[in-house]
Amino acid sequence: MTTDALYTGYGDGPNKMMLGTADRLYQVLIPFGKLPDGMTYGNVSHVATDSKDRVYVYQRKNPPVLIFDTDGNLLSTWGSGELMDGHGIYIGPNDEIFLIDRNAHEVLKFTTEGKVLLRLGNRGKPSLQAPFNSPADVALSPSGDIYIADGYGNSIVHRFDPEGKHISSWGERGDKPGQFTTPHGIWVDKNDRVYVADRENNRVQIFSAEGDFITQWGDLYHPMDIFIDSNDRVYVTDQTPRYSVFSLDGTLLDRGITPDAGHGMWGDSQGNIYLSGNTSSVAKLVKQ
Repeated sequence: MTTDALYTGYGDGPNKMMLGTADRLYQVLIPFGKLPDGMTYGNVSHVATDSKDRVYVYQRKNPPVLIFDTDGNLLSTWGSGELMDGHGIYIGPNDEIFLIDRNAHEVLKFTTEGKVLLRLGNRGKPSLQAPFNSPADVALSPSGDIYIADGYGNSIVHRFDPEGKHISSWGERGDKPGQFTTPHGIWVDKNDRVYVADRENNRVQIFSAEGDFITQWGDLYHPMDIFIDSNDRVYVTDQTPRYSVFSLDGTLLDRGITPDAGHGMWGDSQGNIYLSGNTSSVAKLVKQ
C-alpha cells in the first residue's frame, strides 16, 4: 500500500476534492446527475453501470430507477408502481438488470427498458429460509448463477440457477466462519469465489461457489458493498466512511475516505467509480 495522504488537494470547494492515493487518484464530483426542474433524488440506495456506461440510480422514491449518461444527463426512468423498497442492484454482462425490492421480499430481473423478465420470492410474504426475508443484495457468477445476500430478516446466502431454480443456501446468525450478522453486499469473482460483506461482524467472508468457507478479511467497519473491477481489484465500502481496495488474495492496495457512507458502489469501463450513500445524492469519483 502506498503511504500518500488519503485526501490530496481540496481545491476551492467540495467539487475539487481529491481522494485515493497516487496511483489511484480520483476527483470527487457530487452531486452527480442533472435532474429536471422540480425533481429531486429520494433515498438513493445503490448505483450501477451497464455495458454502455449508462448509470442506473436506484432510489426509494418514484420513479425508482433513473438512467443517466456518463455526463449526468437524464436519459429515462422506470419502475413506478412496480418497486416498493429499493436496495441492491446488479447489471449482468448482457445488460440484464437485477434489483432487490427489500421489503417486498423479491428479487427481479429487468431489461434496460424496465420489462420484468424474472421474479424470485413471494411478494409481500417473508420467509425464514428460501426465498427471502428482506434481502439486501444480488450478484451473478460467470456462469449466470444468481447469488443473493438475504441479509435483514435472515442471515443466509442463496444460490439460484439462471432460470431461477433454487440450488442451495448457507449461513445462520452468528460470528463464526460461515455465519452472518446482516450479510449486506455480495459479489462473485472470475474464479467463482463468493464475497459477502458481513456488515455487523466487520468483515468480508469468502466462499466457494457451493458455500464452503475459504477465508475472511478484517480491518473493516460495518462493510456495506463489494465491487470487483475488470483488473480484479476488490472495492469494499464501509461506514467509516471509506472504501478499501484489495487484491484477490486480500492484500490491501489502497484506501480513500468517501464523501458519504458507500451504501452502494460500482465502477464503469473508464475506471470511474460511482457511490450512493443511502442519502439523497450520488457521487462520481473521476479517475485521474
